[in-house]
Amino acid sequence: MSARDRALPSGKKLHAHLIITGLAHLTHFAAKLIALYTECGEPSQARKLFNKIPTTNIRRWIVLSGAYARCGFYEEALGLFHEMQGQGVRPNEIVIPSILKACGRIPDRETGEKIHGVVLKCSFETSDFVSSALIDMYAKCRRVEEARQVYDEMVEKDLVALNAMVSGYARHGFPKEALDLVENMRASGIKPNVVTWNTLIAGFSQKGDEIMVCELFSLMQSNGVEPDVVSWTSVISGFVQNFRNEEAFATFRKLIDLRFYPTSATISSILPACATAANVRRGKEIHGYALVIGVEDDIFVRSALVDMYAKCGFIAEARNLFYRMSKRNTVTWNSMIFGFANHGFCNEAIELFKQMEKEEGKKLDHLTFTAVLTACSHAGLVELGETLFYLMQEKYGILPRLEHYACVVDLLGRAGKLAEAYDMIKRMPIEPDLFVWGALLGACRTYRNVDLAKIAAKHLSELEPENAGNNLLLSSLYADAGSWGYVAKLKNMMKKWKTKIFPGCSWVEAE
Repeated sequence: MSARDRALPSGKKLHAHLIITGLAHLTHFAAKLIALYTECGEPSQARKLFNKIPTTNIRRWIVLSGAYARCGFYEEALGLFHEMQGQGVRPNEIVIPSILKACGRIPDRETGEKIHGVVLKCSFETSDFVSSALIDMYAKCRRVEEARQVYDEMVEKDLVALNAMVSGYARHGFPKEALDLVENMRASGIKPNVVTWNTLIAGFSQKGDEIMVCELFSLMQSNGVEPDVVSWTSVISGFVQNFRNEEAFATFRKLIDLRFYPTSATISSILPACATAANVRRGKEIHGYALVIGVEDDIFVRSALVDMYAKCGFIAEARNLFYRMSKRNTVTWNSMIFGFANHGFCNEAIELFKQMEKEEGKKLDHLTFTAVLTACSHAGLVELGETLFYLMQEKYGILPRLEHYACVVDLLGRAGKLAEAYDMIKRMPIEPDLFVWGALLGACRTYRNVDLAKIAAKHLSELEPENAGNNLLLSSLYADAGSWGYVAKLKNMMKKWKTKIFPGCSWVEAE
C-alpha cells in the first residue's frame, strides 16, 4: 500500500471529525482537505468541498487549481479556468501559474496563449513566478522561440526562469543554445545550480555528445556543484536513447561503484537498454536490484519491466507483472498490448485493448491503436481493424499517423485486398513512407501481383536508393511469374546503381 493510500482513510476520519466539530466549513480546513483528497486521487471529493466554500472567496480557486495542477489533473485545471472566466472571476498571479502548468503538460498552446493575453492585460508579466510559468508552458508546447521572447523581456531574470528556458532548449534538441544561455547568465552573476547542470547534461546526452557531457561534469564540479544521481541517470538515459547500450550498462555500474543509490528514474531509464538488446539476463539482474532498493512497485519501473519482458519474449513474466499492478499508466497498457500482438497472442491483445478502453478510456493514445491494429493485422481481423481505425479518429480524435496507415495497409495486404490497400495509400493526406510501401510490396510478393509490386518498388527505391532488398524482392516476384527478361533487366539496373545489400543481424547471444 502506498503512502497516499494509507493517508486517505486517516484523512476521511479527520474530515468526519471536522464536520462533527463544525470546523469543516472554515476555508483554512477546507483548503487542507481539498489538497489531501486531490493528492490521494479523489478529485471529485475535492470538488465537493470546493463547492461549499463561499463563491466570493478567491482562495478556493487558488487551492483547487493548484491541487489539480500539482497532482496531474490537468484537464480539470483547465476546466476550472474556463469556469472562472464564465463566472467573471478575474484570475490572479497565484492561479495563473497553475493553469499554465496544465497547459504545458497536456499540451494546450491555444489556451496558454489566451492566458498570456490575460497576463499582459492585467500586467502580471512583472511577476517572475508568472513569467517563469509562461516560459515553461511555451517550451513544453514546442514554442521555444516564444519562450525565449518571454525570457528576454523579463526585467530581472532569476534562476527559476533560467532553468525553465534551459530545460526548453535541452528538451527540444538545442543544448548548445542552452549552454550559451547559462554562460551568459553566469557572466551576469546568476549562479547555475544542480538542476541547471543536470538539464544541460540531459540535453547533450540525448544528442549523444559524450565529450561535451564529460566537460559539463568538470565544469559543474569547478563551479562547486557535485554531480548527483540525477546527473548519472541523465547520462544513462542519453546512452539508451542513442542505442549505446553497453555504455549505458557501464555507466550504471559506475554509478553503483561511486556509492550512489539508483532511483526509480534510474532503473526505468536502464531497463529499455535490456529490451533493445533483448538481454533478459541483465534485465532480471536489474529487476532484482529494483526489488532490493524498494522501487519495484513504482509505476514507471513496473511499466519498464513489463516492456522489457514483453520485448524479450517472456510474455508470462510480463503478464504476471502487469496484472499485479494496482495502478497502470498508458505506457503499461501499450507495452502489454504490443507484447501480446508481437508474439502471436493477438486475441489476448485485442481483449486487453477492450479492457483498457473500458477502464481507461481517456488514456488511449496513438501507440495504443498502433498496438491493437498490429494485433488485428497478424490475426487477419480485417473488419475489426478497419472499425478501430475509424473509431480512433471519430471517438478519440486521434489523427492517423504513418504507423497507423502502415498497419492498415499490412492488414488489407495480408487478406489479399491489394486494390483496397493501394487505394488507401492514394487517399493518405500525408506522404507514405517506406513502411507503408514496404507493407504493400510484401503483400504483392505473397499474392504475386506484379503490377502493384512495380509501383511499390519504385516508391521504395526513391525513398531508399541504396537498399537493394526491395529490388531483390521484386526480382524474386518476377522470377516466380516467369518474367526472366525483367529479372535480368532489374539486375543490370542494380549493378548500374551500385545498390547495397545490407547484411542480416541477430540478437542471438553466445553464452
